[in-house]
Amino acid sequence: MKLTSAAFENEGKIPGKYTCDGENINPPLTISDVPPEAESLVLIMDDPDVPPHIREDGMWDHWVVFNIPPDTREIPEGSEPEGVAGIGTSGDAHYFGPCPPDREHRYFFRIYALDAMLDLPEKTDKVTVEKEMTGHVIDKAHLMGRYERQ
Repeated sequence: MKLTSAAFENEGKIPGKYTCDGENINPPLTISDVPPEAESLVLIMDDPDVPPHIREDGMWDHWVVFNIPPDTREIPEGSEPEGVAGIGTSGDAHYFGPCPPDREHRYFFRIYALDAMLDLPEKTDKVTVEKEMTGHVIDKAHLMGRYERQ
């Protein structure tokens, strides 16, 4: 499985448009090579570089969506995919762009193909989604972008 964006390369710079300093909309994403047996997709975007004085675990969850139809191949710029919106660290149930408080951070967009749908309500947090995914992941891919505020 592959996850790419027309807006930035893997390990490249995320354009300001997709951050809290810009329009704060999601970049376009393309999903390819989804296994035919997939029943659903999960999309998670997170930042593992948060200073410990802000988050003890060093993680900030920016976007969580589960039960995305497995035939989804594109998530257009500025749009939420069809599926169930989870909740991010800031309390948002939709995309919240990069907004690092101190230096350049890495932002991981991860897509998972599952052999099941998740029986979870809207606004479920990432930890719970990941726990429910256990044993159901049949493939995964990621796209990492970097951003530093000027």
